[in-house]
Amino acid sequence: MHISESTLCPPGGDAPEEWHIAGVAVHVHPEHLASVQAALVHMSGVEVHASSPEGKLVVTLEAPTPRAIAAQLDGLNHMEGVLSAALVYQHGEEASAMQEEIADGHAP
Repeated sequence: MHISESTLCPPGGDAPEEWHIAGVAVHVHPEHLASVQAALVHMSGVEVHASSPEGKLVVTLEAPTPRAIAAQLDGLNHMEGVLSAALVYQHGEEASAMQEEIADGHAP
């Protein structure tokens, strides 16, 4: 799968005004699991959080627009060995919120 930089970043290189994250359940032919995981590791905005030998993956996608999330999801569904990539959760925030510090309950 190839996601173009223009899909992920707006023209002119300006910082995005918002940021989106999506949780995706990916089902892969077990014999393609290693190659799909290897491809996902090298993709911008994609992180694999869990996998099973049966070919199930828990993946997050990050991008500046819902359209970019949709492009990533479409690309996942067209990867060799992928049976399905299903959107489980999607959330958008203003980009400035990504810089806010969140108390973790351990700080005074």
